[in-house]
Amino acid sequence: MKEKNSNPSRRKFIQQTAIASAGLLLVNQISIFSQTNKSKKMSANIKSKGYAGNDEAGKLTAWNFERRAIGDNDILIDIKFSGICHSDIHMVKGHWGKQQYPLVPGHEIAGIVTAVGKNVTKFKVGDQAGVGAMVNSCMQCDSCKSGQEQHCETTGWVETYGTPDKSSPTGITQGGYANNIVVTEHFAIKIPATIKLKYAAPLLCAGITTYSPIMKAKLKKGDKVGVVGIGGLGHIAVKLAVSKGAKVFAFTTSASKVKDIKCFGAKEVIVVQSAEDLKPYKGKLDYMISTVPYAYEMSPYIDCVKPYGFFTQVGEPINGVLEINNFNMTQNRVNFNGSLIGGIQETQEMIDYCAKNKIYPQIKVIKASEINDAWDKVVNKEARYRFVIDATTF
Repeated sequence: MKEKNSNPSRRKFIQQTAIASAGLLLVNQISIFSQTNKSKKMSANIKSKGYAGNDEAGKLTAWNFERRAIGDNDILIDIKFSGICHSDIHMVKGHWGKQQYPLVPGHEIAGIVTAVGKNVTKFKVGDQAGVGAMVNSCMQCDSCKSGQEQHCETTGWVETYGTPDKSSPTGITQGGYANNIVVTEHFAIKIPATIKLKYAAPLLCAGITTYSPIMKAKLKKGDKVGVVGIGGLGHIAVKLAVSKGAKVFAFTTSASKVKDIKCFGAKEVIVVQSAEDLKPYKGKLDYMISTVPYAYEMSPYIDCVKPYGFFTQVGEPINGVLEINNFNMTQNRVNFNGSLIGGIQETQEMIDYCAKNKIYPQIKVIKASEINDAWDKVVNKEARYRFVIDATTF
């Protein structure tokens, strides 16, 4: 026994085995602890801070709230930039119907993925990602299956903010005027590394809202295209139409924008003070898109389109109400239609197209504390041309 126990090789082996076993046990314990913590972390609501409207007066204030926990098919985005859309103002002020408050607006969201659910395959931590105007739909109806989720025929599309949502701790979806957001991966957009997040954000609403009808118009090189209202949406519409080889005629009521609009690529800028300014263009244009977000006298603009051409209205007025003179429409023979953002696949196509063709919005980055002032400027047509919030300032 003495000889056996005094064997230095055996003693060394026993010591190494004991150390290895203890180490393996420690590793397993750390692994179990890590998995347990991760599980707890993923099942906890996400703390968020942003700016919310509290009533129809439309003044936003700082608000701390919670988002749902990260589900198996969800991603968590650390928001870097959030664009200001006129729709945000309409929604918070109840122009499109009664709202539940507090309400965090914002559906032009760009940031970095910081966590993913176990079933997520489209994104990984560190990816650039964005969210537009919708975050869910039934995914079962014909429209959803064909990539037209915004026209969901059963539950309807779930808007990024203001839609009743049982999974939300606040009872409704809350938008991107905040430092983070949890979203199902299907409804998130991959933002190419070649485009900066501050430029990508406005494209997720203003971009797709104009891209979808312009691409459906199948413009040919040399087509004459009219763009009415050169604001956040309109200036991107000009750039998109120009990228397709169209000759763009921009119609604005702001004389101070003429120089800018020409820099966007417009062939001609028409400053409209009355219907008389539109008469020289009657029946001259192949296609026209209007981004004006309020009711206006439409007939003189529609008359600018050739017979059997198309006029698309994407700006949404208060309660969606517009007046069209049908006597006039029967004479000009123009096809009038509206358009609602775009599906997820089409939105991805848009962001890829803009990145490839270097179509960037004209922006001004602001702090969260400047949001209310920026809203006033948007309403007063003083924005040049999209305000983008630096989300690190929330």
